[in-house]
Amino acid sequence: MKWDLTRIYKSKEDWELDVKSLKEDALKITEFKGKLNNKDDFKKFLVLDNALDMKLSKCYVYASMSYDLNQKDTKNQEMYATIYSAYNEVIGLLSFVTPEILANGKDTVEGWLDDSLSMYKYYVERLFRNEAHVLDAKVESVLANYNQALGSFNLLYDQLAVADNKGVDVTLHNGEVINVTDSNYRLYLEKLPEQEDRRKVFEAVFKFYANHKSTFAGIYNGIMQSEMAEVKTRGYSSILESHLYGNKIDTNVFLSLIKTTRENTEPIKKYYELRRKFFNLKKIHTYDRFLQLAESDLKFDYDSAKKLFFKSTKMIGGDFEKMSHLVLEEGRVDVMPGDGKRTGAYSTGLYDEGPFILLNHTGSLDSAFTLAHEAGHSMHTMFANEAQPYVTSNYVIFVAEIASTFNESLLLDYLMTQDLDKNTKIVLLQKAIDNILGTFYRQSLFANYEYEAHKLVEDGKPVTEQALSDIMKSLYKDYYDINLDEEEFKEYVWAYIPHFFHTPFYVYQYATSFAASSLIYDAVKNKKPGAFESYINLLKAGGSDYPVELVKRAGVDLTSKEPFMAVVNRLKELVSELEKLLDL
Repeated sequence: MKWDLTRIYKSKEDWELDVKSLKEDALKITEFKGKLNNKDDFKKFLVLDNALDMKLSKCYVYASMSYDLNQKDTKNQEMYATIYSAYNEVIGLLSFVTPEILANGKDTVEGWLDDSLSMYKYYVERLFRNEAHVLDAKVESVLANYNQALGSFNLLYDQLAVADNKGVDVTLHNGEVINVTDSNYRLYLEKLPEQEDRRKVFEAVFKFYANHKSTFAGIYNGIMQSEMAEVKTRGYSSILESHLYGNKIDTNVFLSLIKTTRENTEPIKKYYELRRKFFNLKKIHTYDRFLQLAESDLKFDYDSAKKLFFKSTKMIGGDFEKMSHLVLEEGRVDVMPGDGKRTGAYSTGLYDEGPFILLNHTGSLDSAFTLAHEAGHSMHTMFANEAQPYVTSNYVIFVAEIASTFNESLLLDYLMTQDLDKNTKIVLLQKAIDNILGTFYRQSLFANYEYEAHKLVEDGKPVTEQALSDIMKSLYKDYYDINLDEEEFKEYVWAYIPHFFHTPFYVYQYATSFAASSLIYDAVKNKKPGAFESYINLLKAGGSDYPVELVKRAGVDLTSKEPFMAVVNRLKELVSELEKLLDL
C-alpha cells in the first residue's frame, strides 16, 4: 500500500542522471535561437521541446512525490530544491522561444501545421492568444531569472507549515491523551461528543498558525506582491485576469460564482441551526460542524473502501469500470498517514508512467469518498493519456474536479441503494450535504477571500495578519453566520490553506467543477441520451481545447448562473430531507 517509485525511476541515481541532462537538452534547443522562422526548424524544435518537457515532468514528479512522502527528510528537501532550480534554469534558457514564434505571425505559424504537426494547433492557438502579454526575448529572459527567487516563498511556506509543524498532545475531559496533527484532527472533530474536547483539538491545530501569523502574512504578501509585479510587467488588468486569461476563462465566471454563493447561504445557515438544535448547543462553532449526526457501522479500511468503490463503478461498467481498477493497482497508491508525509490527498501522474495517488487513509467514511475522488482524477488522466498525444493530454484544473466529484456522486448513490437503517441514511445524507458545503460553498468562500486579499495589494493597502483575518471573519459571518471573534485562532485559517500560497486562484475551480459535475452526473444517472458518451469524451479530450468549451460540449454552460443555482437548490432539498429524518 505504498508508492512504487521504481515505476518512474529504477533508482535515485537514474533520476540524478536525467536531472543533469536537462540543461544539456535545453542547450540543444538554444541552438535554434534566431532560427524559428521557418517550418523545418520549427518542426525540429517541437520534437526536442516535447522530449525535454516530458523528461522535466518526469524528474519533477519523482522529486515531488519523494518529498511528499516525508517533507521532514533533508535529502527529500534537497531533491525538491534541485529539480526546482533545474526547472527555472531550463525556463531561463528557453525564454527566447515564445517571442521568436510570435514574431512570425499567427497565419504563418498555422500554415506550418501540416498533418504531422496538427496536434500542435491548440498549442499555437493559446500561444498567440497570450501574445499581448508576452514581452521581447531579453525581458522574458530577465523575468525567468527571477522565477526561482520568487518561488522560494512557496518552499518557505512548506518548511514552516509542514516541516516545523509538530503534533500536539491533548488531554480530553476523561483524562485520555491524544496526539493531534493537521492530518487527523478532522477525524477527532467528527466523533468527540464533548464540545470542550472538540475545542481543544481544534485549538491544538490552529494555535500553530496563530503563533506564526506574522510570518505567514509576510510569506503571503511576498507571493501577492510578485503576482502584482507580473500584472504590471505583462499588462494585465488585474491579478485575477492574469490567472484566468491563459485558459480563456472570463472573469465574470469567477465573479458570478462568488456573488451567487454569497447571496444564497440560507440553506447553510438552516443546516447549522439544525445541528445546533440536534446537539443541544447554546452556540455552534466551526469545530462543531463535523460532528456526526448519527453513528453507523460503515467503517472502511483501505481494502474494503476499494472494494466498495469498485462496486459503484460496476453500475456503469465497461471501460469506465475497467479504468477504476487500473488506477488503483499495487504501487500506484500510497495509503497511510506518516510522520512528515504531506497532509490531505491528491492524484498526480505522467504520460508514459500513468497516474499515482497519495492518501492519508483513516478508515472513516470520508476516507472512502476521498479514495473515489482521487481515483476520478487518475481515471481522467488515463482516459486523456490514451486518447491524446502528450502535447494535449494535460487537462487544466478548471475541468479536473469534474471526474473526481462525479465518482463521489456515484459512490453515494451506490450506498443509498443498499438496505440501510435510519442512522446510516442520516450519515449518508450528512455526507452529501457536507460534500456540497466543502466542495462548493467552502471553496467559493476561499475564492472570495483570495479576491479580497489580492485587492489589498492592487489598492496599495498594507497586507497584515489583521487585514487578512478581518476578511476571513467577514466571510464566515456572511456564509455561516459564525462569529470568529468568539473562538480563538480560527481567523488564521487563511494561513492553513496551502493552495493560497502555492496556487493562487485555484480553489474556485473546485466549485465550478462541482457545479458542472452535478449537472453532468444527473444527466448520466437519468440516462439522458448521449450524456455518458459526452462525459467520457470530456475525459478523453484532456487539454485539447479551452476548458469552458470542453465543459460546454458536455452540456454545461458555466458562463451562466444555472449550474451554481442548481447546487444551491440541491442543498435546499437535502437539508429539508435531513430535517424530516431528524424529526426536528
